[in-house]
Amino acid sequence: MSMESLLQVENLSVSVEDMQILKGLNLNVKEGETHVLMGPNGAGKSTLGNTLMGNPGYKVTDGRILFDGQDITGLSTDKRAAAGMFMSFQNPLEVPGISLSAFIRSAIHAQTGKPIKLLAYKKLLESTMEILNMDPSYADRDLNVGFSGGEKKKAEILQLLMLSPKLAILDETDSGLDVDAVRTVSRGIEEYQKRENGALIIITHSTRILESLHVDHTHVIVKGRLVASGDGSLVDEINEHGFEKYTLVD
Repeated sequence: MSMESLLQVENLSVSVEDMQILKGLNLNVKEGETHVLMGPNGAGKSTLGNTLMGNPGYKVTDGRILFDGQDITGLSTDKRAAAGMFMSFQNPLEVPGISLSAFIRSAIHAQTGKPIKLLAYKKLLESTMEILNMDPSYADRDLNVGFSGGEKKKAEILQLLMLSPKLAILDETDSGLDVDAVRTVSRGIEEYQKRENGALIIITHSTRILESLHVDHTHVIVKGRLVASGDGSLVDEINEHGFEKYTLVD
């Protein structure tokens, strides 16, 4: 497997409504790697995810973001998505009037610039829904409308597998899920990990989602700073001892 650098975050500082959240953060993600971001509530984990995806509410005050060799610091969210970035959210939005199937098909079209043949698309969608134990009828329902928390998360992992981005950022994908839903979502993420060169950033403060996943690097963010990095074993250490030893004195 080629191990080119896919994402480089260089000295990134970010403000939200004039309040500085991230302070000089550096991160390097190579193709095919899985990185886990952990830290106490309010540490800046989701801020990093939103900034990487170009959410306009998050203002880069210093540093830059390189993706696939291109400086994307000033790019809009849709351009980042077209370049191969994807983010799943803690609370997925409900979109009345557009079915899950139509939404994913138009997202693939936007990403590739090419229409996808309906019959081939339906086959792929069906087989991917099967991996996630999703009832096929959900394909024709309005996106996330009346979906349970677990079904919303499955719908996002379905989008991840159908779009097959170069980099997926999963923000608290396991929050509010029961054991079975966590297992199913994990299976979908594992499926993505098997694909060549797909990289993952998993933002979480619970580790249930990680139990069956291979983790290359674990990072701890506290008060907007990256204070520790290690391999997958750092997850176990945090499980046992929490974040106390990483808490910074300003």
